[in-house]
Amino acid sequence: MRTITSSGAENISIGELSKLSGVNIETIRYYERIKMLPTPPRTASGRRVYGPAEKRILAFIRRSRDLGFTLEEIRALLALGGPERAPCADVHKIATAHLANVRKKLSDLAKLETILAETVAQCSNGATPDCPVLDVLDAGRQS
Repeated sequence: MRTITSSGAENISIGELSKLSGVNIETIRYYERIKMLPTPPRTASGRRVYGPAEKRILAFIRRSRDLGFTLEEIRALLALGGPERAPCADVHKIATAHLANVRKKLSDLAKLETILAETVAQCSNGATPDCPVLDVLDAGRQS
């Protein structure tokens, strides 16, 4: 259900918004409950209707989530003005902290890759009863 009102504003149903954004309907409702997405107006029959602003905010949230920002980081970005342009210095602080977290995860993943590669290389494809992969995963395992 997509209609254009006399003011030119687009009225989009929650199902249509979900299809357009790729965000599950329950997730949209969740974002409303936690006040990340404004509560939309309702029709006389009680159906939620969304417009371009809500569609843009939802796209902003989705893209931010895709880039690994936490809900609290996204909430802070939205509070600063979100997609309408927040002060760059404030956004810089949030993005810098997020970048540090991403770099830490990359470092941890590189270490994990090394450990897994070494462990898998020790694996004998079932030729022996002991499994080096299980030994690494089960620190309490008795040898």
